[in-house]
Amino acid sequence: MARKRVIIRDHTAEANLFARRTFFTLVGIALLISLLISNLYYLQVTRHTDYQTRSNGNRIKVLPVAPNRGLIYDRNGILLAENRPSFSLEIIPEQVEDLDATLAELSTLLGISADEIEDFHHERKGQRRFKPVALRTRLSEQEVALFSANQHRFPGVAVEARLTRHYPQGEVLTHMLGYVAKINKKDLQKLTEAGEEENYAATHNIGKQGVEKFHESLLHGKVGYQEVEVNNQGRIIRTLDFKPPVPGEDLVLNIDVRLQQVVRQQLEGYRGSVIVIDARDGGVLALYSNPSYDPNLFVHGISSKDYRALLQSPDRPLINRATQGQYPPASTVKPHMALLGLEQGVITPQTRMFDSGSYALKNVERKWRDWKKWGHGWVDVTRAIEVSCDTFFYDMAFRTGIDKISDMMSELGFGDYTGIDLYEESDATLPSRGWKKARYNQAWYPGDTVNVGIGQGLWTTTPLQLAKSVTTLVNRGRRFVPQLMRGRYVNGELVINEPKELPPIQLRNPENWEIVLDAMYGVVNREHGTGHKAFKGTHYVSAGKTGTAQVVSMAEDEEYDAAKMAEHLRDNAMYIGFAPYDNPEIVITVAMENAGGGGSQAAPIARRVMDYYFDGAKPELVLNNDAAQ
Repeated sequence: MARKRVIIRDHTAEANLFARRTFFTLVGIALLISLLISNLYYLQVTRHTDYQTRSNGNRIKVLPVAPNRGLIYDRNGILLAENRPSFSLEIIPEQVEDLDATLAELSTLLGISADEIEDFHHERKGQRRFKPVALRTRLSEQEVALFSANQHRFPGVAVEARLTRHYPQGEVLTHMLGYVAKINKKDLQKLTEAGEEENYAATHNIGKQGVEKFHESLLHGKVGYQEVEVNNQGRIIRTLDFKPPVPGEDLVLNIDVRLQQVVRQQLEGYRGSVIVIDARDGGVLALYSNPSYDPNLFVHGISSKDYRALLQSPDRPLINRATQGQYPPASTVKPHMALLGLEQGVITPQTRMFDSGSYALKNVERKWRDWKKWGHGWVDVTRAIEVSCDTFFYDMAFRTGIDKISDMMSELGFGDYTGIDLYEESDATLPSRGWKKARYNQAWYPGDTVNVGIGQGLWTTTPLQLAKSVTTLVNRGRRFVPQLMRGRYVNGELVINEPKELPPIQLRNPENWEIVLDAMYGVVNREHGTGHKAFKGTHYVSAGKTGTAQVVSMAEDEEYDAAKMAEHLRDNAMYIGFAPYDNPEIVITVAMENAGGGGSQAAPIARRVMDYYFDGAKPELVLNNDAAQ
């Protein structure tokens, strides 16, 4: 009979095993609960702000707010550039499902033209899809009302109210003041490189020309931001937070807009420029180039037709003739040349020569003619300036040499930028041996020097360079940099800029300044002076120098007859002057393209401008109809 096997259970061991398992299970559960709690704490407390921001991103947007552009005033407080409210129709491409269909519907609703749609697509290429792009600017009140009634049909399209630039004076100040226009790819690239892209996040326009461009950093201001809550259609429900933008600074210019208007009236019908500078500090009181154009055309986007008309115009209205026009200075630089000759000892106040009407060099067949066919007879340096004797300066320039001429004229400001607060400026050409070799790979010839002696040949200047040089003459070597900006408002107070100066010109004999200035006095106040008739009868005493610049060279035996020449080949009329003579307040430069003689055309305009400056009168002038330079 088999024996049964008896198993005796160890209850104590089983209890201990169960207890251990229970303990570890509870510890594991506790660890898991702790991990869950710690993770909940991390999500709900530690990272609360981050995840709340992500969540709010579905309903909260941060929108940049454009700053108001600074205003621009003239020296008397007259507003030159202002901001006016306007409405524009803008599209956010990212929020439009079918852009072509939307544009077609808008065209039917508001009469959007094909050119506007083309401009829209062109601008859209340079923008990110989430940024609004203007389809039409300057909406009328009727158009705003019509679109508002149908806005539900156009998701991603909205009417925006903005402040846009406006120039009340129109074409009177264009070449000096400039204008703002839409930011393009090139502008955006420059802003990105300068680290300024964020500051222009809400800005549509930027300074393109003139003061608007040069002082962009002052005029623009600093961008602001607003945090808004939006619904599922992207419409703003309420504003949660607002950081206001910092408006641009208001600027005051040296320009006197009334004087500028007088200058414009005097140049009507001519191509040219007039510049008036304060002789005491270099402030530019007037700077006008004719013909001009309305800068407001560019603010909202100029049409292709209007832009082509400006580009193709033979009168080149887009060129600032005051700072970019390059003309032979002609006889207006004879005072400068005389100063050089006196300083170098090539001539003295007593030096006399006989002018028979022509000048010749040894072993050179060509003869250089004087403007007066029969010559001026015996002349010294003073009379040579007063009657504008070419022969005297032919000889003096030849004996002085181009190297010394180039050095001295460079000190007087020729051949270089003036430093005016405009980017649109030419440095023109001050010829020298090195310049001619580099430009034409040719040697310098004595005949080149003879031509330079009367401001002709290879020498060109801008009217502003000429005005700056005259300011240096009347200040006996003190050199001011021409400036348009007079000051700016800081905390409501006008802060005037200090005049900008370069190191002065020191002459070995300071009396030479007086000799030259006295000769310029004679040009206007002595009967034989080439500017005497134009300034006869003024109650103020001025001084100056006329100039007639040849546009084309003529043969020795060829007579100048303007009536037989094409208009664009006729002489340019030039004039430089200052007043009052004893204590100069203003310097003036007049340059007129293809207008004829400086004494008969440019000097009378300078007279009218000076008359207005000193007493506001505009008297009829006695014109000098001879061919005097």
